[in-house]
Amino acid sequence: MEILGKILGNPARVKIMRLFLLNKGNSFKNKDIVKRSRVSSTVARSELKLLSSVGFIKKRGLDYSFNSSFKYASSFENLLIVPDALDKDAILDNFRKNGRLKLLLISGVFIKNKDSRVDLLIVGDRIKKGKIEETVRKLEAEIGTELTYALFDTKEFFYRLNMYDKLIRDILDFPHEVVLQVKELSTQTLKKV
Repeated sequence: MEILGKILGNPARVKIMRLFLLNKGNSFKNKDIVKRSRVSSTVARSELKLLSSVGFIKKRGLDYSFNSSFKYASSFENLLIVPDALDKDAILDNFRKNGRLKLLLISGVFIKNKDSRVDLLIVGDRIKKGKIEETVRKLEAEIGTELTYALFDTKEFFYRLNMYDKLIRDILDFPHEVVLQVKELSTQTLKKV
């Protein structure tokens, strides 16, 4: 994100561009863009003016939306919407502060799989739910889209796993990447059940 921010002028522009690229069918008011991108209203106004002037977005009344006829849309999408947009270590560092993390899986938007039920699976003990929510909102601002996540303590996760819970099976049986997995939750344990 830091490199792209430097190349494209600033990190706020990258966040706002990702927001529009990942939500092409949606329109946003200035206050929504500020909230979802986590930038100041002054910065948002300036960036929206610039992006509108080059035809990246359209403005209708108070609403802004992606300009589907923007000539370089696919080029920017390839540059800004990549699976490695966020460093896995950075993701892990953000969540580690929220309790004793035992399993962190990424899927969905992180691996460009639109069919995934969740983007994040978080398992741990003494998890601070408010902090998890805050961390997810921070990631959403970086990525530019809302994230769906599932959060379980270890005991509940094993219970659901042993009961062949559909959500857990869908997450584990379909494409995902492991960011963190303690020995207790080894791949063999997860596959045996």
